[in-house]
Amino acid sequence: MTDRSNGYEGVAAEFLARRGSARTRSKGIGVKAVREWARTLPHGAAVIDLGCGPGFPITEVLVMEGLNVCAIDASPSFVEAFRRNLPGIPVICEAVEDSTFFDRTFDGVIAWGLMFLLSAEEQRRLIHRVADILGPGGRLLFTSSVEPLVWNDAMTGLESRSLGAAEYRRHMSAVGLSVASEYEDEGQNHYFDAFKDAHSLANPR
Repeated sequence: MTDRSNGYEGVAAEFLARRGSARTRSKGIGVKAVREWARTLPHGAAVIDLGCGPGFPITEVLVMEGLNVCAIDASPSFVEAFRRNLPGIPVICEAVEDSTFFDRTFDGVIAWGLMFLLSAEEQRRLIHRVADILGPGGRLLFTSSVEPLVWNDAMTGLESRSLGAAEYRRHMSAVGLSVASEYEDEGQNHYFDAFKDAHSLANPR
């Protein structure tokens, strides 16, 4: 059976011990940056977390900030842990590459630690698909290297790839997404914070 989790189902136990438990969530890298992003959205805004993992610490931040959160992840082990960690929050076990994204639109999309796990073509396609599910003025936040790089993921050993900031901006611009800001967190994760132009011609679902 094909692993759609980009290798993370195979290292799920190790990942959960490091980052996906109640014991580790308050110390999670990215919490501060995601919390600040969440606070720029209206209370109750609909947000989807792509590659949500076990829900700690990133999805929990969104929930605690009063957002209406849905989530997807391709790892069955992560989705099972997510349901334990955040009962009542809608989550689907499916890969972002062919997700239906709950067949709805959102005010915000977050892809923390996900984009660079995909092939270059799938990254470009995901950017286009995200533009389709964002409402006018909707926000996209994702992490990837500012430079075009190829490396092996520290946990899975599989190849990761950043298209680089210039390429990400170009593909976002083509579908009506504009980068509002870029910044880094304490773990040196580089963030792209973009919004959908209110007059974008990208097709809504």
